[in-house]
Amino acid sequence: MNEVLAAILVIIAGYIMGSIPSAYIAGRLVKGVDIRTIGSHNMGAMNTFYSLGFLPGLIVLVTDILKGVSGIAIARLVCGLATDGGTIVIIEMIAGLFVIIGHNFPVWLKFKGGKGGAPLIGIMIFLMPWSLPIGFGIFAIIVGISRFPTLSYGLAMLCFPFIAWLIYGRGDYVIYSSVMLLIPYLSYIPRIIEMKSKGGSWSRVIKRKNLKDRL
Repeated sequence: MNEVLAAILVIIAGYIMGSIPSAYIAGRLVKGVDIRTIGSHNMGAMNTFYSLGFLPGLIVLVTDILKGVSGIAIARLVCGLATDGGTIVIIEMIAGLFVIIGHNFPVWLKFKGGKGGAPLIGIMIFLMPWSLPIGFGIFAIIVGISRFPTLSYGLAMLCFPFIAWLIYGRGDYVIYSSVMLLIPYLSYIPRIIEMKSKGGSWSRVIKRKNLKDRL
C-alpha cells in the first residue's frame, strides 16, 4: 500500500474514532445535560463519574480507552500490506496522535472536548500491553493513599516511558509516550489552578477525604 495514502487513511480514521463524544452522549442520555456545563466542565470519564454516577463513568472510561486501542488497531490493519516495519510504527504513532486530537477537539462539538487521558491509556495498552497491569497497580496504590482518582491516574501514566525503556527496550516508544503525556498534562494545568484556588492549599488539592470529595 502507498505509505502516503496509508497515513492519510489512518489520520482520518484516528480523528473520527477519537472524536466520538462518549461523555457528551452519556450526559444527554442519563441527565439530559451537556457534560461540559457541569462539574469540572471536562468532557471526560472522571467528570462523568462525579457528575453522572459510577456506571456511566465506567462506560465512558472503557469507551474512551477503546478509542485509543481502535485507532492504533486500524492503523496496523491499514498498514498490513506494507513491508517497512519502521514506517508501520510511525504511522501507528501518527494515528494515536490524531485519536487524541479528535478526543480533545471533536468536530461535532465545535472542537471542545476532553483532555486525552483515557484514549492515551488505550494507545499505550495496545502498543505495550504491560502498561495495563503495571499502570493499574500504581493507580490503585496512589488512589488508596490520596483518594484522588484524577491525580492517581495522572501519576500512574508516568510509568509509560519507563515500561517502554525497561520492559520493551524501545527508544521510540520512550520518546513517543513522553511527548504524548504532555498533551493531557498541559491541558490539565487550568484545572489544577482552579482546584488550588478553591482548596486554598496544595495539601487540600492532593489529599482528599474520600473518593467523592471534589474541588
